[in-house]
Amino acid sequence: MRHDERARDAVVHRHEDHDDSGHVHEHDRGLSHDLPTLLSRRAALGLLGGAGMAALAACAGGSTGGSTASATASAPASTPGSSSSATEEIPEETAGPYPADGSNGTNVLTESGIVRSDLTRSFGTGSAVAEGVPLAIELTVLDVSGGAAPLSGAAVYLWHCDRDGRYSLYDEEISGENYLRGVQEAGSDGKVRFTSIYPAAYSGRWPHIHFEVYESLARATAAADKLRTSQLALPEDISRAVYATDGYEQSIRNLEQTSLATDMVFSDGYSLQLAKVTGSVRNGYTAALTVPV
Repeated sequence: MRHDERARDAVVHRHEDHDDSGHVHEHDRGLSHDLPTLLSRRAALGLLGGAGMAALAACAGGSTGGSTASATASAPASTPGSSSSATEEIPEETAGPYPADGSNGTNVLTESGIVRSDLTRSFGTGSAVAEGVPLAIELTVLDVSGGAAPLSGAAVYLWHCDRDGRYSLYDEEISGENYLRGVQEAGSDGKVRFTSIYPAAYSGRWPHIHFEVYESLARATAAADKLRTSQLALPEDISRAVYATDGYEQSIRNLEQTSLATDMVFSDGYSLQLAKVTGSVRNGYTAALTVPV
C-alpha cells in the first residue's frame, strides 16, 4: 500500500471509536457526547433567557461567530485573538480523546521534561522530531475576576496533532513519542510562548490547537484543578498557504470538507478562539490569542 493510502486509512481509523457492538463513533465521540461542553457560558445564558432554541441550533451546526479570515461565514466579529468584552471568558471546550492529562489513562503532565517551550522534539525516551512549517504560539492569560489583569503565574498545557494529523502517545506509529505537547508558566504579563509546527487539518475537524489553563505550574504538573479547557482555531487563508506546501497534501483535501461554521467545536461561535496569525511559509508563523479565564 502506498504511503498516502496508509496515511488516509490511518486518519480514518484514528479518529473513530468503536464500542463492543462494533458501532462507530465520530472523532471526539460526536456532538451528542460533547454538547454539554460545547455550550459555552454565552450559549448557556441564552438558554436561560428566551433564546434556547436559537442557541441549541447554533451548537448543532449554525455559526454565531465570524472572522474576516474565514470565507465561509459573514457574521461580524471582534478582532481575531481578542476578547470583545473584558469580562467574557474564553469558551469551555472538549479536550478530545487525546489529551494525555490523566483523564483517559495516559498522563504526560507528571513526566520530567514536560515543562518546555520547544514542542517540536520528544523528550525522555522519545527521539522523534515533528516536521512542518514553523509555528510560534503566544497565549496571553487574563484574570476575568481581577478586571482582566494578566494572570501571572498561571500555567498552560498545550498540545496538537502533527503534520500527518497524528497525536503523539496515541497514534500507533508514534505511541512512544511525546512531541507537540508541553507546559509553560505565564510571566507577569500573563504570556506563554511555545515553538511548534503548523498542525494538520484531519478528517472532520477544522485546524486547531488544544490547551488547558491551570492556576499554577505546580497544579499543571500534578494535572489538578484546571481553570479552563479550550481550543484555538487557525484562520483559513493562512491554513491554505501552509497546506499548499510539501507534506500537507492530505490537509488541503480535508480543509475543503469542513468550515469554522460547521466544525463540531467552533460552530457555536469562534470569535474569541480565532488566533491572529502573522508571518510567512518561508519564515514561519506566529499565532497569538488572548485567553480570559
